Amino acid sequence: MSNITNSLYDMGLLDDLARKKTFIHRIHPVMKLLTTIVYIVVLTSFEKHEVSAVLPFVFYPVFIISFAEIPVVPVLKRVLLVQPLIIGIGILNLLFDTYIVMLGNIAISRGWLTFLSILIKSSLVVMVSILLVATTGMDRVAVALRMLKIPKVFVLQLLLMYRYIWLLIEEGFRMAQAYSLRAPGQKGIKMNDLGSFLGQMLLRAFDRAQRVYQAMNLRGFTGEYNAGDVLKVRFRDVLYFVAWSLFFVIARIYNIAALIGALFTGVGR
Repeated sequence: MSNITNSLYDMGLLDDLARKKTFIHRIHPVMKLLTTIVYIVVLTSFEKHEVSAVLPFVFYPVFIISFAEIPVVPVLKRVLLVQPLIIGIGILNLLFDTYIVMLGNIAISRGWLTFLSILIKSSLVVMVSILLVATTGMDRVAVALRMLKIPKVFVLQLLLMYRYIWLLIEEGFRMAQAYSLRAPGQKGIKMNDLGSFLGQMLLRAFDRAQRVYQAMNLRGFTGEYNAGDVLKVRFRDVLYFVAWSLFFVIARIYNIAALIGALFTGVGR
Protein backbone atom coordinates (compact mmCIF):
# COMPACT_ATOMS: atom_id res chain seq x y z
CA MET A 1 0.00 0.00 0.00
CA SER A 2 2.93 2.30 0.61
CA ASN A 3 3.91 1.91 -3.04
CA ILE A 4 0.46 3.12 -4.13
CA THR A 5 0.68 6.04 -1.74
CA ASN A 6 4.05 6.96 -3.21
CA SER A 7 2.56 6.74 -6.70
CA LEU A 8 -0.20 9.16 -5.73
CA TYR A 9 2.38 11.57 -4.37
CA ASP A 10 4.59 11.22 -7.43
CA MET A 11 1.68 11.86 -9.82
CA GLY A 12 0.69 15.01 -7.97
CA LEU A 13 4.26 16.24 -7.71
CA LEU A 14 4.49 17.21 -11.39
CA ASP A 15 1.33 19.31 -11.12
CA ASP A 16 2.66 20.96 -7.96
CA LEU A 17 5.97 21.77 -9.63
CA ALA A 18 4.13 23.27 -12.61
CA ARG A 19 2.54 25.88 -10.33
CA LYS A 20 5.84 27.57 -9.52
CA LYS A 21 6.56 31.09 -10.77
CA THR A 22 10.15 30.87 -11.95
CA PHE A 23 11.55 32.33 -15.16
CA ILE A 24 11.20 28.98 -16.93
CA HIS A 25 7.59 28.54 -15.79
CA ARG A 26 6.66 31.94 -17.25
CA ILE A 27 7.90 31.05 -20.73
CA HIS A 28 4.98 30.59 -23.12
CA PRO A 29 3.95 26.90 -23.29
CA VAL A 30 4.07 26.84 -27.10
CA MET A 31 7.69 28.02 -27.10
CA LYS A 32 8.66 25.44 -24.48
CA LEU A 33 6.90 22.70 -26.42
CA LEU A 34 8.59 23.71 -29.69
CA THR A 35 11.96 23.88 -27.96
CA THR A 36 11.46 20.38 -26.58
CA ILE A 37 10.45 19.07 -30.02
CA VAL A 38 13.53 20.62 -31.66
CA TYR A 39 15.70 19.17 -28.88
CA ILE A 40 14.32 15.65 -29.39
CA VAL A 41 14.51 15.79 -33.20
CA VAL A 42 18.10 17.05 -33.24
CA LEU A 43 19.24 14.67 -30.50
CA THR A 44 17.78 11.59 -32.18
CA SER A 45 19.33 12.58 -35.52
CA PHE A 46 22.83 11.62 -34.36
CA GLU A 47 24.43 8.44 -35.65
CA LYS A 48 23.80 5.42 -33.47
CA HIS A 49 27.44 5.15 -32.30
CA GLU A 50 27.92 8.85 -31.44
CA VAL A 51 28.67 9.36 -27.74
CA SER A 52 30.81 12.46 -27.16
CA ALA A 53 28.78 14.51 -29.65
CA VAL A 54 25.55 14.11 -27.65
CA LEU A 55 27.07 15.09 -24.30
CA PRO A 56 26.51 18.88 -24.76
CA PHE A 57 22.77 18.16 -24.89
CA VAL A 58 22.92 17.40 -21.17
CA PHE A 59 23.26 21.15 -20.63
CA TYR A 60 19.62 21.87 -21.53
CA PRO A 61 17.94 19.67 -18.86
CA VAL A 62 20.54 20.83 -16.33
CA PHE A 63 19.64 24.44 -17.18
CA ILE A 64 15.91 23.72 -16.75
CA ILE A 65 16.40 21.91 -13.44
CA SER A 66 18.57 24.73 -12.08
CA PHE A 67 16.52 27.76 -13.13
CA ALA A 68 13.08 26.17 -12.67
CA GLU A 69 14.03 24.90 -9.18
CA ILE A 70 13.03 21.33 -10.02
CA PRO A 71 14.20 18.69 -7.51
CA VAL A 72 16.63 16.29 -9.17
CA VAL A 73 15.73 13.06 -7.35
CA PRO A 74 12.06 12.79 -8.49
CA VAL A 75 13.10 13.44 -12.09
CA LEU A 76 15.84 10.80 -11.95
CA LYS A 77 13.42 8.30 -10.42
CA ARG A 78 11.09 8.69 -13.38
CA VAL A 79 13.97 8.34 -15.83
CA LEU A 80 15.10 5.15 -14.05
CA LEU A 81 11.65 3.63 -14.57
CA VAL A 82 12.32 3.30 -18.30
CA GLN A 83 15.96 2.26 -17.97
CA PRO A 84 15.27 -1.53 -18.03
CA LEU A 85 13.53 -1.15 -21.41
CA ILE A 86 16.30 1.07 -22.78
CA ILE A 87 19.03 -1.27 -21.53
CA GLY A 88 17.18 -4.29 -22.94
CA ILE A 89 17.11 -2.69 -26.39
CA GLY A 90 20.60 -1.22 -26.34
CA ILE A 91 22.41 -4.24 -24.96
CA LEU A 92 21.58 -6.25 -28.08
CA ASN A 93 24.10 -4.12 -29.96
CA LEU A 94 26.88 -5.79 -27.97
CA LEU A 95 25.97 -9.06 -29.69
CA PHE A 96 25.35 -7.84 -33.25
CA ASP A 97 27.81 -4.95 -33.64
CA THR A 98 31.24 -6.41 -32.84
CA TYR A 99 33.28 -4.18 -35.14
CA ILE A 100 36.38 -2.95 -33.30
CA VAL A 101 37.19 0.76 -33.29
CA MET A 102 40.11 2.62 -31.72
CA LEU A 103 39.62 5.34 -29.13
CA GLY A 104 43.12 6.68 -28.85
CA ASN A 105 45.13 3.63 -27.82
CA ILE A 106 42.10 1.70 -26.61
CA ALA A 107 40.35 -0.90 -28.77
CA ILE A 108 36.62 -1.16 -28.10
CA SER A 109 33.67 -2.84 -29.75
CA ARG A 110 31.43 -0.40 -31.60
CA GLY A 111 28.49 -2.15 -29.95
CA TRP A 112 29.48 -0.55 -26.64
CA LEU A 113 29.46 2.90 -28.25
CA THR A 114 26.02 2.23 -29.74
CA PHE A 115 24.75 0.98 -26.38
CA LEU A 116 26.00 4.08 -24.56
CA SER A 117 24.61 6.38 -27.25
CA ILE A 118 21.15 4.80 -27.05
CA LEU A 119 21.24 4.93 -23.25
CA ILE A 120 22.22 8.62 -23.14
CA LYS A 121 19.85 9.80 -25.88
CA SER A 122 16.84 7.86 -24.57
CA SER A 123 17.41 9.05 -21.01
CA LEU A 124 17.69 12.67 -22.14
CA VAL A 125 14.51 12.42 -24.24
CA VAL A 126 12.57 11.05 -21.26
CA MET A 127 14.06 13.69 -18.95
CA VAL A 128 13.18 16.71 -21.10
CA SER A 129 9.65 15.34 -21.58
CA ILE A 130 9.22 15.10 -17.81
CA LEU A 131 10.66 18.58 -17.35
CA LEU A 132 8.23 19.97 -19.93
CA VAL A 133 5.28 18.72 -17.87
CA ALA A 134 6.93 19.78 -14.59
CA THR A 135 7.46 23.36 -15.80
CA THR A 136 4.31 23.78 -17.86
CA GLY A 137 1.61 21.46 -16.56
CA MET A 138 -0.35 18.99 -18.64
CA ASP A 139 -3.24 21.46 -19.06
CA ARG A 140 -1.04 24.07 -20.72
CA VAL A 141 0.75 21.43 -22.76
CA ALA A 142 -2.69 20.49 -24.12
CA VAL A 143 -3.42 24.13 -24.90
CA ALA A 144 -0.05 24.46 -26.67
CA LEU A 145 -0.83 21.40 -28.78
CA ARG A 146 -4.18 22.86 -29.80
CA MET A 147 -2.51 26.18 -30.68
CA LEU A 148 -0.20 24.21 -32.96
CA LYS A 149 -3.30 22.81 -34.69
CA ILE A 150 -2.89 19.28 -33.34
CA PRO A 151 -6.27 17.48 -33.75
CA LYS A 152 -8.40 17.90 -30.67
CA VAL A 153 -9.15 14.15 -30.58
CA PHE A 154 -5.47 13.38 -30.09
CA VAL A 155 -5.01 16.12 -27.50
CA LEU A 156 -8.10 15.07 -25.57
CA GLN A 157 -7.03 11.42 -25.55
CA LEU A 158 -3.61 12.39 -24.24
CA LEU A 159 -5.05 14.61 -21.54
CA LEU A 160 -7.72 12.16 -20.37
CA MET A 161 -5.21 9.32 -20.30
CA TYR A 162 -3.00 11.43 -18.03
CA ARG A 163 -5.96 12.26 -15.79
CA TYR A 164 -7.52 8.78 -15.69
CA ILE A 165 -4.29 7.28 -14.41
CA TRP A 166 -5.24 9.05 -11.18
CA LEU A 167 -8.51 7.13 -11.06
CA LEU A 168 -6.77 3.79 -11.50
CA ILE A 169 -4.24 4.58 -8.77
CA GLU A 170 -6.92 5.90 -6.39
CA GLU A 171 -9.06 2.78 -6.85
CA GLY A 172 -6.00 0.62 -6.31
CA PHE A 173 -5.21 2.52 -3.12
CA ARG A 174 -8.71 2.03 -1.72
CA MET A 175 -8.78 -1.67 -2.60
CA ALA A 176 -5.30 -2.27 -1.17
CA GLN A 177 -6.33 -0.50 2.03
CA ALA A 178 -9.48 -2.63 2.30
CA TYR A 179 -7.47 -5.79 1.59
CA SER A 180 -4.90 -4.97 4.29
CA LEU A 181 -7.69 -4.38 6.85
CA ARG A 182 -9.10 -7.83 6.08
CA ALA A 183 -5.66 -9.46 6.29
CA PRO A 184 -3.81 -7.76 9.18
CA GLY A 185 -0.12 -8.45 9.39
CA GLN A 186 0.12 -9.70 5.82
CA LYS A 187 2.60 -8.05 3.51
CA GLY A 188 1.32 -7.45 0.01
CA ILE A 189 -1.37 -9.36 -1.85
CA LYS A 190 -1.35 -13.15 -2.18
CA MET A 191 -0.86 -14.54 -5.66
CA ASN A 192 -4.15 -16.44 -5.36
CA ASP A 193 -6.00 -13.16 -4.81
CA LEU A 194 -4.04 -11.06 -7.29
CA GLY A 195 -6.13 -11.92 -10.39
CA SER A 196 -9.41 -11.13 -8.67
CA PHE A 197 -7.91 -7.97 -7.16
CA LEU A 198 -6.74 -6.61 -10.53
CA GLY A 199 -10.04 -7.49 -12.23
CA GLN A 200 -12.08 -5.73 -9.58
CA MET A 201 -9.78 -2.70 -9.71
CA LEU A 202 -10.22 -2.45 -13.47
CA LEU A 203 -14.02 -2.70 -13.22
CA ARG A 204 -14.11 -0.06 -10.49
CA ALA A 205 -11.91 2.23 -12.58
CA PHE A 206 -14.25 1.83 -15.57
CA ASP A 207 -17.25 2.63 -13.41
CA ARG A 208 -15.53 5.69 -11.95
CA ALA A 209 -14.49 6.89 -15.41
CA GLN A 210 -18.06 6.53 -16.67
CA ARG A 211 -19.36 8.69 -13.83
CA VAL A 212 -16.73 11.32 -14.59
CA TYR A 213 -17.67 11.32 -18.27
CA GLN A 214 -21.37 11.73 -17.40
CA ALA A 215 -20.49 14.66 -15.15
CA MET A 216 -18.51 16.24 -18.00
CA ASN A 217 -21.49 15.92 -20.34
CA LEU A 218 -23.81 17.51 -17.76
CA ARG A 219 -21.44 20.47 -17.62
CA GLY A 220 -21.64 20.99 -21.39
CA PHE A 221 -18.59 19.06 -22.57
CA THR A 222 -18.45 19.06 -26.39
CA GLY A 223 -15.06 17.48 -27.06
CA GLU A 224 -13.05 20.71 -26.99
CA TYR A 225 -10.70 21.30 -24.09
CA ASN A 226 -10.29 24.80 -22.67
CA ALA A 227 -7.84 25.75 -19.94
CA GLY A 228 -8.64 29.44 -19.68
CA ASP A 229 -6.80 32.37 -21.20
CA VAL A 230 -3.27 31.83 -22.40
CA LEU A 231 -0.78 34.68 -22.45
CA LYS A 232 0.34 36.05 -25.78
CA VAL A 233 3.74 35.09 -27.12
CA ARG A 234 6.26 37.72 -26.07
CA PHE A 235 9.68 38.60 -27.44
CA ARG A 236 11.52 36.84 -24.64
CA ASP A 237 9.55 33.66 -25.35
CA VAL A 238 10.61 33.72 -28.99
CA LEU A 239 14.17 34.54 -27.94
CA TYR A 240 14.17 31.51 -25.62
CA PHE A 241 13.12 29.24 -28.49
CA VAL A 242 15.51 30.72 -31.04
CA ALA A 243 18.52 30.74 -28.70
CA TRP A 244 18.11 27.13 -27.64
CA SER A 245 17.32 25.94 -31.17
CA LEU A 246 20.47 27.67 -32.41
CA PHE A 247 22.50 25.96 -29.69
CA PHE A 248 21.04 22.56 -30.62
CA VAL A 249 21.85 23.05 -34.30
CA ILE A 250 25.42 24.18 -33.54
CA ALA A 251 25.89 21.19 -31.23
CA ARG A 252 24.62 18.96 -34.04
CA ILE A 253 27.01 20.37 -36.63
CA TYR A 254 30.09 20.60 -34.41
CA ASN A 255 31.29 18.11 -31.82
CA ILE A 256 31.55 20.60 -28.97
CA ALA A 257 32.81 18.03 -26.47
CA ALA A 258 35.65 17.02 -28.82
CA LEU A 259 36.54 20.66 -29.48
CA ILE A 260 36.71 21.43 -25.76
CA GLY A 261 38.77 18.30 -25.18
CA ALA A 262 41.19 19.30 -27.93
CA LEU A 263 41.41 22.82 -26.48
CA PHE A 264 42.46 21.61 -23.04
CA THR A 265 44.66 18.70 -24.13
CA GLY A 266 46.33 20.46 -27.05
CA VAL A 267 45.42 17.69 -29.47
CA GLY A 268 45.12 18.90 -33.04
CA ARG A 269 47.47 21.88 -32.63
